[in-house]
Amino acid sequence: MRWATGPGALDLTRAAEEHGFESVWTVEHVVYPDDYASAYPYSPDGKMPAIPSTPIPDPLIWLAYVASATSRIRLATGILILPERNPVVLAKELATLDSLSGGRVEIGIGVGWLREEFDALGIPWERRGARTDEYVAAMRALWASDGASFTGEFASFERVSSNPKPAQGAVPIVVGGHSRAAAERAGRLGDGFFPGGSPKELAPLVDIVRQTAADCGRDPEGIAITVGSPAVMGDDPVGAVQELASLGVSRVVVPAFSLAKPTLDDAMAAFAERVLQPCAAIA
Repeated sequence: MRWATGPGALDLTRAAEEHGFESVWTVEHVVYPDDYASAYPYSPDGKMPAIPSTPIPDPLIWLAYVASATSRIRLATGILILPERNPVVLAKELATLDSLSGGRVEIGIGVGWLREEFDALGIPWERRGARTDEYVAAMRALWASDGASFTGEFASFERVSSNPKPAQGAVPIVVGGHSRAAAERAGRLGDGFFPGGSPKELAPLVDIVRQTAADCGRDPEGIAITVGSPAVMGDDPVGAVQELASLGVSRVVVPAFSLAKPTLDDAMAAFAERVLQPCAAIA
């Protein structure tokens, strides 16, 4: 895959920054189990759109690589499988990248769907949702102050300091997923929500996010909604963006492969003129 190479990654992010894209997002799988039985939730056949030899770079190393060649574009994971990571190490990695990049990092997280990957890593599949919630709290404790302490079922530490801190004091956490549990998690603890699934599922999920946030005493409008939508590549992209905005969406992710022809630069320039500039003028 072109974007998994060094030159391809730099071409993509530099062109995106030049043409006014707000952020670049990358995915994660530590390993690809050859004979997995777990059902991938975003395709009818339950299989990832990839083969075992498909390169899937570590997302934080990929983002660090492109961060050094850019200055404005935001850097995000869409998503990182949080319960597969050590939260103390991850808090350090994210804060370091955010500090070095001038506060441009967002971490999109998910609980994972590929049980065989958890098995290969020696991490329990059960209670991965509870593990995810706890890891978020542990990382935020480390970012919030020196001499941090945290006691939980899955992570514990006492009076430790992790530096550097994120440039803005914390790294925004965007909760990914298409389930009610993911929407509730975003409402409880997320800075954002990135639902998968079809557009018709969006409105009820956003309602769950907003209601859960209100129930937890949080500002429902403070949770940014990010979605992917093929409609923005259709005949009326501005209309599609306006419709999504009416549902509370603040960011639309466009697949890089849809912006590669005739050339990457030409495709991004055309998209900027057709979609980004008119939408910015409306906003």
